Amino acid sequence: MKISDEVLQQFKEELEKAKTYQDLMGTDGAIKKLIKNAIEGMLDSELTDELGYEKYSPTGKNTGNSRNGKHKKTLKNENGEIEISVPRDRNGSFDPMIVKRYERTIGPIEDKIISMYAKGMTTRDIQSHIEEIYGIDISPTLVSNITDKIVHIITQWQNRPLEDIYAVVFFDAIHYKVREEGKVISKAAYTCLGIDLNGNKDLLGLWISPAEGANFWLGVITELRNRGVKDILIACIDGLKGFPEAINTVYPGTEIQLCVVHVVRNTLKYVATKDKTAFMTDLKNVYKASTEELAMENLEHMKEVWGKKYILPFKIWDQNWNNIATFFKYPEEIRYVIYTTNAVEALHRQFRKVTKAKSLFPNDDALIKMLYLAYKDLSKKWKMPVKKWAFIIAHLSVIFKDRITKLIL
Repeated sequence: MKISDEVLQQFKEELEKAKTYQDLMGTDGAIKKLIKNAIEGMLDSELTDELGYEKYSPTGKNTGNSRNGKHKKTLKNENGEIEISVPRDRNGSFDPMIVKRYERTIGPIEDKIISMYAKGMTTRDIQSHIEEIYGIDISPTLVSNITDKIVHIITQWQNRPLEDIYAVVFFDAIHYKVREEGKVISKAAYTCLGIDLNGNKDLLGLWISPAEGANFWLGVITELRNRGVKDILIACIDGLKGFPEAINTVYPGTEIQLCVVHVVRNTLKYVATKDKTAFMTDLKNVYKASTEELAMENLEHMKEVWGKKYILPFKIWDQNWNNIATFFKYPEEIRYVIYTTNAVEALHRQFRKVTKAKSLFPNDDALIKMLYLAYKDLSKKWKMPVKKWAFIIAHLSVIFKDRITKLIL
């Protein structure tokens, strides 16, 4: 719908009279009047299209619906508040496209509010910021209503079809305080960060649960299967008990890589502070060895040196060795990608950054809304594809040749 010649002529006259910035952009400035007149003209045009006849046309008689006056509505945008007259129809069925029936904000101001929310600003901070910059008084409720529009988008995103196969998927969780039925409880936000065969990173989903556990992860992995993921070559996880079994229940051929950083942290919990530096020096010789054989030899040497003093640290490595040592079979470029869950932890650092102002979330929707927006903001900065991906995929294509060709050819 075009802006009418009459509106453009009025705007031209207002511009000719403008002498100051206020005359142009102020409360009664030319820009505001142009927006007001243009919106009202487009609304009138929309109603004409819906009714099927022009205003005052005799063809409108006995059609079953007609114009029924106008009502005032105040809109908020980056130019401040604009009061417009919205036409009504007698049947009350007219819901215009340009300004929806219950819409109170227009233009990029909504995008600005969502962007500020994504960067971790509270609703009251956003309220203050918008008033300071644009001179618009908005309520915290309005901010919540605007960001709530994201919930529908998140639902669609969470249920979108996924790739048939992922080279690597990082599984991890981050914990938050959420109010539920009048109580404050700790909840885990589960994240799956995938790297596809083109080396592109993608967050496959976000799930909220009262506690992190292998049973819930099994449900998450099953959902990935139902959304089209037929195979995962390598899964990188923390040391959660029962997790490898949960993954292999759905994807029997997936190789499991325990995050070495997590294993090291858990190991050092059982080492006295005065011994940690020396112990860590020896431990590096294990997980930084060039081959698995050398790593096992260095681990046995550690047991000879430290075994009489410490037992539990070595139990961790012995019991989990099959899943810790997976990365030894790969060259340095692939080891760098899979030996730690740093890729997903970088995402979690961004989550913590934007949620640090919130010690408590009112519900699950509020939490997942903020995490999703933080992910969308961070993903714009992701380097695609992953560093040295051409070499990595060439190597994986040899090791997993049959599984890859089966799904892509």
